[in-house]
Amino acid sequence: MKPRPSLTAEAAEGLAIQALTFIAGNGERLGRFLAITGLGPAQIRAAAQAPGFLKGVLEYVVGDERLLLEFAGEADIDPADIGRALAALGAHWERDIP
Repeated sequence: MKPRPSLTAEAAEGLAIQALTFIAGNGERLGRFLAITGLGPAQIRAAAQAPGFLKGVLEYVVGDERLLLEFAGEADIDPADIGRALAALGAHWERDIP
């Protein structure tokens, strides 16, 4: 795994979509995501088109260290890449995981 110094907004959105797919791929993870966001399963597609939704997905992932590490491991990326993706989408992320 090689950390990248920065990501483009397009790459960051791709990573967020990958994270959402990861979340949706497990019933327990998806149920928790829906409960926290207040979305129903039928609303995800519409919500995904809303500005800021993908940034919110990444914020959700970094808010749960276990989820962050599981996703990073499955995606074969440095967990800090998710923070870089957040920065590319305009979020400020202070945490850096070695």
